[in-house]
Amino acid sequence: MFGGEKMIRPARKEDAPEVIPILMQILNDMELDAIKTYGADQIADLLIAAFASDTYRYGYLQTLVYADDQDRVQGICVGYPASAEVTIDDGLKPYLKEKHLPEDTQLFHDQEAWAKEWYLDSLAVAPDAQGQGIGGQLLDYLPTYLQPKGETKISLNVDFGNPKAKQLYLHHGFEHVGEIMIGAHHYEHLVRAI
Repeated sequence: MFGGEKMIRPARKEDAPEVIPILMQILNDMELDAIKTYGADQIADLLIAAFASDTYRYGYLQTLVYADDQDRVQGICVGYPASAEVTIDDGLKPYLKEKHLPEDTQLFHDQEAWAKEWYLDSLAVAPDAQGQGIGGQLLDYLPTYLQPKGETKISLNVDFGNPKAKQLYLHHGFEHVGEIMIGAHHYEHLVRAI
């Protein structure tokens, strides 16, 4: 057990039922076509299954969690090297058939990462744990986690319509380096050197 301490740790396959609802907060805000077509519940069910994938964008190996003293997931951080982006969604394919979705179903169509970056795809905190600094702790942990892997730069995209999130990222050392369109949304591309 954890001796009553809160901790950041790599996700485990069995964390899926706690991780995916936290992630869905972001995906619902993105107004993804797949969610509009199949509904949030069906996409969440798909992602819970796909969390077991070793290679998928939202698989357990791409996810860090902030767990409370009862080992309940309170926050998540999902990311991968930009070089993996070309194949990062391939791990979803086997689960589409299992969940009776068309085999050409995709959540994302746009490139999100820039070359030679470790891309922070998602950072989110459970609604009942927000305002406790969990997102900031996850951001501050990333350099420690990524340096041994040889990463030198963390990037992310923040929606122009979310100034509160942008302030959090700026406060934790990220800087504006450009802009990008993902789906129908306009984002700022921010980078932090490690």
